[in-house]
Amino acid sequence: MKCPYCKDDDSRVLDTSHDKRGGTRRRRLCLNCQQRFSTYERAILDTPLIIKQDGTREEFNRLKLTRGIQIACDKRPVSAADIDRLVGDVESDLQAMGEIEVSSRIVGDMVIAGLKEMDLVAYIRYAIVYLGLEDLDAIRGEIDALLEA
Repeated sequence: MKCPYCKDDDSRVLDTSHDKRGGTRRRRLCLNCQQRFSTYERAILDTPLIIKQDGTREEFNRLKLTRGIQIACDKRPVSAADIDRLVGDVESDLQAMGEIEVSSRIVGDMVIAGLKEMDLVAYIRYAIVYLGLEDLDAIRGEIDALLEA
């Protein structure tokens, strides 16, 4: 593994741990500059193509989904680990579906359900964009539905 500090290829693994989704975190020591750094390994599994609302198709983009959720969760008590867990759950669910193509609507529904459990303000922020709530009455209706539930 190439050291991010000195770019040398010689490093030693000091510690290894695994997460629930099959990822591996390794703590490493560069044998050249003696700096320590972490790497994270995750198997790349096939995810379906996402069919967007305009009919175009694109590869599932984990970073794009993460950014959208981060925007909804900005200045909210939602940790980066919670966001990563939600994105991982969505990705795992998409892989488990076994489909070649999936509508972006399905992905959005998965995110909406996860945010509703995580943080209601983040849910409303995401819903405004995702559900296309364009006026205050529509937003108020969504909030009222949340309060009644």
